[in-house]
Order: sequence, then C-alpha cells, then structure tokens
Amino acid sequence: MSKENLAYWLIRMASFPFQWMSYPAIRKMGRFVGRCLFYSMRVYRKRTLSNLALASSLNLSPKEIKRVAIASFQNLAINCLEYPKLMREKDWKRKIFCENPEVADELHKRGQGLIFFCGHQANWEVLFLEGTSRMKGIAIGKPIKNKKLYNWIVSIREKNGGTITPPRNAIKEGFRALKKGSFMGIVGDQGMPDSGYSFPFLGRRAWTSTAPALLSYRTNCPILFAETKRTQTGYKIRYSDPIWPNLNEPIEKETVRLMDLILTLLQESIRSSPGEWLWQHNRWKQHTPQIVYKRFRQDSILIILPKERPDLLPHLKTFREIYPLGFLFLLAPIELKNQPLFDADEIIYYEHPKKGTLLEDFRFKLVFDFTESPKVRSHYERLSAFETIHLKAESPHNLSETLKRSLCRPGTLWHA
Repeated sequence: MSKENLAYWLIRMASFPFQWMSYPAIRKMGRFVGRCLFYSMRVYRKRTLSNLALASSLNLSPKEIKRVAIASFQNLAINCLEYPKLMREKDWKRKIFCENPEVADELHKRGQGLIFFCGHQANWEVLFLEGTSRMKGIAIGKPIKNKKLYNWIVSIREKNGGTITPPRNAIKEGFRALKKGSFMGIVGDQGMPDSGYSFPFLGRRAWTSTAPALLSYRTNCPILFAETKRTQTGYKIRYSDPIWPNLNEPIEKETVRLMDLILTLLQESIRSSPGEWLWQHNRWKQHTPQIVYKRFRQDSILIILPKERPDLLPHLKTFREIYPLGFLFLLAPIELKNQPLFDADEIIYYEHPKKGTLLEDFRFKLVFDFTESPKVRSHYERLSAFETIHLKAESPHNLSETLKRSLCRPGTLWHA
C-alpha cells in the first residue's frame, strides 16, 4: 500500500467516529486539538503569529496576537473534525442557516448568474453545501497531493449536485456556468503577488487575484460577499447586497472598484471575529519564485545594524533590490536618526544594544543581524522568525555582491 493510500485510510478510520458525535463534543475536541497543533506545528505557528502582527489595523498586543492565533488553530481543527458530519445530510441541514437568501434566490430563479465571494472563515465548506441545496453552482477547489483524500473531500462538497473545478479551468468553467444562470463560488483571500492588483488588507498591502471582478464585468453578473460565522448550535451565513459591474466604465477602472468593495467587506468581517479566519496561509506573500531562493523568500524582514559601523550603510539599498516588494524593517542605533538610510517600510531606533535590539515583535519572519549579540537568534526565533542570519561583514566592500549570490538565483541579480 502506498503512503498516500495509507494516510487516506488512517484519516478515514480516525475520523469515522466523529460523524456520530454531537457538534458541541466535536468543538470541545477541536479546541483541545487546535491548542496542541499551535504548539507542535512550528512553521504554521510562526506564520500565524507574524501575519497577525502584520495586520496593523487590528492593533493587537502580543498577548492578544497569541490568543487569536490559538483560536485560529482551534477553528481549523474543528473544521477538519467536522468533515465526517458534513457527509450526513440530516446533520448539516439542521445546523447551517442562511439569514437572507431571498435576493440571491430571486436572481437565480430569473436565470441570472451570480458570483459568491468569500474567505476562509469559520467552516468555509458550509457555504457551498448550503448554496447548492438551493441553487445550481460551481466553485474553485485547489487539489491536494493525496488524490484519494482530495476525492473524498470533493465528494462531500459535491453531494448536493454542485461541481468543484480546479484553478486551471476556473475562468473557462466560470464563464460557462454564469452564462447558464448558475452561481460561481470563489474563495478569494489567497496571496497572489503576480496578479498586479493589491489592496491594503487589514492595514497591509496584499496581492489578490482579480478573477471575481473580471468575471463580473465580462458576464454582467453581480458579486455577493458571503460571510460565515460559527454559532453555538451551528453556522450562520449572510450575503451582502448584490454588487453590480458598471459596464459604462473601462474594465481596468471597474475591476479595481469591484475588488476594493468586496475585500473591504471581507476584512470588516474578519475584524469582527479574527479567530475564525485562516491566518496560517501566506496572505501577505510579496515575492514570486523567479529571483529569491525559497529558503529566504519571506514577506517580512528585519535588518539589525550595530553601532559604529557606517561602512555598512551603502549596502542597505541592496536589500530593497533583492526584496523590491517585501516589508523591510530596519533596527538601527539612535545615532543614525538624522542620516538618510534606505527605503525601508519602517525604521526603528535603539539606544542600548543589549536590550534595544531585542524587540518583542511578532512581525519578522526573517532576520539579518549585523551585530555580534548571542541573544538575537534565540530571541527572534522564539517569536516568529524562521531563520536569523548573522552577517559579520569584516569586508563590507563585497557585502552587496555576497548578499546577491547568497540569496538570489544565478542569472537574476548576479551572473556566474
């Protein structure tokens, strides 16, 4: 038996008893499992903590960041444990309630195609299940490596007659469905740095696919933001008013307007219950894989300068050359406050090297340290940094070239 098949059958056997458990019991178990996952899944814990800190408009303290991060892991665990329950129609129909289906139902009855836009909130699977119990529709689903496990998940999603289509077929199948008067569901909160469109999502620049707006404009179909919230007894769904494209405006202008509107609705919904959103994914991804090696491809980077090393200053601009879209933070001695440094997103000044260089800040996923402090590595890797790179730079005249050769692929910013 292959590893994939073994993993599939182990998951199915382990999850089988949950279809007979009550929702309160599953949620209690999910909260316990989620807390365990928070402490055991190092990579996802760090990414979650950093993403929450990067969401500047939430204004969370370090203590609140940790609390919301644990809640997000618990939410994810509950979702996974609920999959067997979703197989049983009598269970989910009693637990999922749409507050205002009237407008969408009326448009659907008239043969009008609809685009439902949502994020990874609460249990996002219930949106498609509830929607396809009343309307014909399709949704985009990204396959996972374990094909057998993915086919089982798809069978749950499609149990009411809906269709899951992979991303490579999304535009073509979306056009076809919308022209026939069906709806299309799009979970549109993934980071896509090659999209060309960004939005200040929760206070931080985020790149997003414009597929919902483009489909809306090309088919003259409205977009409805679909919000899911977990209640004590199940799930509550609410739709926004239909957002119609203005075909009298150029498509470039209208695409931005539509995307700004639906992302504003999504971020406001997340702000009201941040612990129910999937903070574990790379929402603020800023880099495409063409230049920087995967190991160093992070969105939020801290550069720490020591005192009395002005010879390093000319090389700071190299970081912006390597990370043109990254969130770059500079931690510099107070003596440099009146000197021009480089195009950083934020410059933080310290007075005392021993304490001032150790910030209690979860934002940084990668740290470049020019000091010789032995505590820097352990401090930032205890928080959210995946790696701390110590740079001694005894010969700073070669520093820029060294950085490019160490961080970037050959033939990009340097040539062999």
